[in-house]
Amino acid sequence: MKPLEQTPEYQALAASRSAIEAQSISALFADDPARFDEFSIDIDGLLLDYSKQPLTRDLRDQLLALAVARDVEGKRDAMLAGEAINASEGRSVLHTALRVPDGNDGWAGRAIAREVEQTRKAMLALAEAIRSGERTGATGKPIRHVINIGIGGSDLGPRLVLEALSPLADGPQVHFLANVDGVELEQAMAVCDPEATLVLVVSKSFGTVETMANAHEVMAWLRRRVPSDAVLEQQVLAITSNLDRVRELGLDPALALPMWDWVGGRYSLWSAVGFAILLGIGGQAFTALLAGAHAMDRHFAEAPLARNMPVMMALCAVLNGTVLGRRSQAVVPYTERLGKLSAYLQQLVMESNGKSVSVDGEPIAHPTSPVIWGQTGTPGQHAFFQALHQGSDVVPVDFIGVARAVAGEKGDPLELTANLFAQSQALMQGRHGEHLPAARLCPGNRPSNTLLLDALTPERLGALIALYEHRTFVEAAIWGINAFDQFGVELGKGLAADLKPLIADGSGLETVDASTAGLISRYRAWRRR
Repeated sequence: MKPLEQTPEYQALAASRSAIEAQSISALFADDPARFDEFSIDIDGLLLDYSKQPLTRDLRDQLLALAVARDVEGKRDAMLAGEAINASEGRSVLHTALRVPDGNDGWAGRAIAREVEQTRKAMLALAEAIRSGERTGATGKPIRHVINIGIGGSDLGPRLVLEALSPLADGPQVHFLANVDGVELEQAMAVCDPEATLVLVVSKSFGTVETMANAHEVMAWLRRRVPSDAVLEQQVLAITSNLDRVRELGLDPALALPMWDWVGGRYSLWSAVGFAILLGIGGQAFTALLAGAHAMDRHFAEAPLARNMPVMMALCAVLNGTVLGRRSQAVVPYTERLGKLSAYLQQLVMESNGKSVSVDGEPIAHPTSPVIWGQTGTPGQHAFFQALHQGSDVVPVDFIGVARAVAGEKGDPLELTANLFAQSQALMQGRHGEHLPAARLCPGNRPSNTLLLDALTPERLGALIALYEHRTFVEAAIWGINAFDQFGVELGKGLAADLKPLIADGSGLETVDASTAGLISRYRAWRRR
């Protein structure tokens, strides 16, 4: 495939960079009072307002022409059809198949649809047996706590969803254990009754070092504290694709829930990886989460590019990040329930698109993934918003708001919403005045999107997450990279395995660089104090 920078569509955009940077967003509104209507998309209780981007109609047409030239629709259709678009690993990419309703073949065919249905039904039945108390711990106590042991995609997605939908939680309390520093482990053990705790070990390979280290610690805790030889069989559940490793750990493979190689970790919360979600909020809410994601899938598959929410979000991101060189993006939800969203998106976007070679193995000459970061709204206003308004770097922002609270939630939505809308307005308009001191001036003309949900329900959350998944895919399609491998993750982990014996006994330091050797020596000296 021709490199992006060699396409006439991209060259035209790059040649217009100075004019785009000089374009006044406020002037666009002054010239067109109906601009919001044309530069927004509303589907199923989810609104995208991208009118505060520096887009004229002609510039939007240029970006859409770029999407056509990069065959975004063809690549999308290939993904949904189950073609092996993850070329470096020879795999299909079918996380969308996980949210197709039962009885529907979806895009990938009946065989995969049947496999997904069977697994989903098994998950629902097992979760209900645990939640109802029919399936107990080894000593007969009902399950009141769940420890989900996983890392990356086996942790971030379920964590995000359960925090976002916490008002719906009516099952066992779910604790997450990802880091190997022992802090989360100690916190979970301090509050969990070992006789009433179910442990989920979530790892596709069942060989992830951090996950297995934590699993061994928790299983040892269970064996020490539960007076039953059946404790591991009754209270430890594997979610994996490697049944041989399940046997080696002394667990029953017949009780394991499957993972598939056509689902990447950061896209896996819709699968058995989301079993902790099922336990926490129940089958009805989990099914609604899937339905919301599926609705976004259908929109992505069927809407024309100009009215396609993931496509337009991606084109705005490409404009800002690749054409205009704005290399970081803030995500600011105005609800504390989405406090984990920026961490989730860091993995989704940066692990998917943090690449410097094309699908053909050639070096990429243009910027790819931005740095994704953020915090919830009003606390962020008293932290990093100063830099957004007056800093020397222009940082595009995705603002996310919720119109209606879930029943029983407290707080002042008027205060929150006024701040949400004011911040995007302030970034666009700035603050000017010939009599103002320079320190009080704000340049304005800083771009943002606003995503507004009618309510933070399972359906809307599912749609929001799927929206960002597809936006990430479209960006990769335009850049000509593979969004579905992550070989860079392996490098540091491999080196860590090599360094462990050197740190343990202090020998062999001559085999590593002077900085690493010096760090090991100082670490060992301080450990001996």
